[in-house]
Amino acid sequence: MPAPIPAPGSAAPASAQGPGALRDRHGRVATDLRVSLTDRCNLRCAYCMPEAGLPWLPKPTLLTDDEVSRLVRIAVRDLGVREVRFTGGEPLLRPGLAGIVTEAAALDPRPEISLTTNAIGLDKLAPTLVAAGLDRVNVSLDTLDRDTFKALAKRDRLDATLAGIAGAAAAGLAPVKINTVLMRGVNDTEAPALLRFALEHGYELRFIEQMPLDAAGVWRRDEMVTAAEILDALRAEFDLVPDPAHRGSAPAETWLVDGGPAKVGVIGSVTRPFCGDCDRTRLTADGQVRNCLFAQGETDLRGLLREGASDAEVAGRWREAMWGKLPGHGIDDPSFLQPSRPMSAIGG
Repeated sequence: MPAPIPAPGSAAPASAQGPGALRDRHGRVATDLRVSLTDRCNLRCAYCMPEAGLPWLPKPTLLTDDEVSRLVRIAVRDLGVREVRFTGGEPLLRPGLAGIVTEAAALDPRPEISLTTNAIGLDKLAPTLVAAGLDRVNVSLDTLDRDTFKALAKRDRLDATLAGIAGAAAAGLAPVKINTVLMRGVNDTEAPALLRFALEHGYELRFIEQMPLDAAGVWRRDEMVTAAEILDALRAEFDLVPDPAHRGSAPAETWLVDGGPAKVGVIGSVTRPFCGDCDRTRLTADGQVRNCLFAQGETDLRGLLREGASDAEVAGRWREAMWGKLPGHGIDDPSFLQPSRPMSAIGG
């Protein structure tokens, strides 16, 4: 049964503070951990950060490789986490990435280990990461047009991204998942072409509604390309049938393409929120727990580690952080405030 809902402002009950999973007061259990390894990136995608970049987190504030591995170990061993995804910024920029993956793969029980990346350099790193224990990758690819890529990312790196995607598939990181954000007036006509590309290469494509996580804070709901618009564009060229498989806690709604077995997904984070089934907990590169992508508050685990806290104490603080998770992100609420951290500083 779901844990009882306490009065506003009350502390987490003993069941949330003691041994056990990462539960919140609404009955959800977090089993999917997203770990940001850096806030830095070698692209400047318009929906994420400005062309000049951002003030990077000072190096002394970042978790060390050993600290990352310890927190992942606590999450898996003591808190019931079953999936670990390393993100950024761009996680391939983290020098110790392979070692961190190796440590995660050695855990018992072994979690599923994935990576969200722009794939620049992945063609060279993929074999090493596979040997370390990486299971699969999600790659951001918003266009197949070189000029559009340069306009979106402020870098002429489309060829490098495509090479990285191909390298991941060749190294056995299957299925390769492609994440695409469509922006009105920029790449919103490319949905069918991107799906054809994915089908031809055996990749799994998922479109994601643009979220209010840009550094400039200029996101507007009425300018966003919605899930309904994306589906309409795809149906102009493909036959889409709702996937009969149960969605579970997965964020993407999926459709069979031209009878299947190929599928395409749409993550309607804004217009079709899935907060009621959310199973995620997030750890920033500087060691802060965020119980929601849009949370206004954070819980410091880095400080606990550096003050000599035990694993049990860290786990208890993590449980308390998750207990306070709100029922939804509230983007449609008039009181909604965009998080002070942009996506690159939170982790995807």
